[in-house]
Amino acid sequence: MSAGAVELRPRAVAAIGLTSLAGLLAFLWPLVITPDSALAHSGDAPLVFAVILVGVLAIVLAEVSDGGMDTKAVAMLGVLSAVGAILRPVGAGTAGLEGIFFLLILGGRVFGPGFGFILGATTLAASALLTAGVGPWLPFQMLAAAWVAMGAGLLPRAKGALEIVMLCAYGVVTGLLYGAALNFSFWPFTVQGEASLSFVAGAPVTENLTRFLAFSLATSLGWDLGRSLTNAVLIALLGRPVLGALRRAARRASFRPRAPRHGSAAPGDLGG
Repeated sequence: MSAGAVELRPRAVAAIGLTSLAGLLAFLWPLVITPDSALAHSGDAPLVFAVILVGVLAIVLAEVSDGGMDTKAVAMLGVLSAVGAILRPVGAGTAGLEGIFFLLILGGRVFGPGFGFILGATTLAASALLTAGVGPWLPFQMLAAAWVAMGAGLLPRAKGALEIVMLCAYGVVTGLLYGAALNFSFWPFTVQGEASLSFVAGAPVTENLTRFLAFSLATSLGWDLGRSLTNAVLIALLGRPVLGALRRAARRASFRPRAPRHGSAAPGDLGG
């Protein structure tokens, strides 16, 4: 695994941390909402949290890229985001067949967690523009995909077959978690009148989690399993050559983040 195409400075790490906390709240709010809250009975809740996520994602993307990416890293980000945007409509999500996460996992693995976070967000945004899939669900998809790609960059070191096995397992787990996260963003407003599946504002957390589990099993498990298996199969078949190609590109590019605008060049940047 390379050192990373994006340098995560302390402020960027803090921005990602705060964004992730805001994102967790946006995804998991049904578990903590009170019955008398306006959000508990409003269909505008997903839109409210989507607007919040757009704001925090914009902040973190600006913070991470400010002085932390050189032009070659930006170019690589553009290429991978474009490829991912093209890959997503190929399977169209049918039965969970989504090749986009395979690329996000390998890109995050090679180029590091900071690059992975940006890659996940920009790829989902680009694919949504390409397929006219822009809506209040998009910020949730962007953040969940950013987590998937960033997590791949945080996995422990491994080589050869062990690395492929680890990435396959990661693809299976994140395929399921991505589906569960997206379900949480709309579940309270999807099922009405089904006592065993519907969200109950103010109910105990364990009770709502049980209802959510039943809802996921009844509606999206097949798609989530399809996504997980697609990740594992693509990584098993193509992981080694794609990782090799990405690592060769990283070595040739010799990514070097720009010096901060408010300070002088770092010692490593002097002398050419």
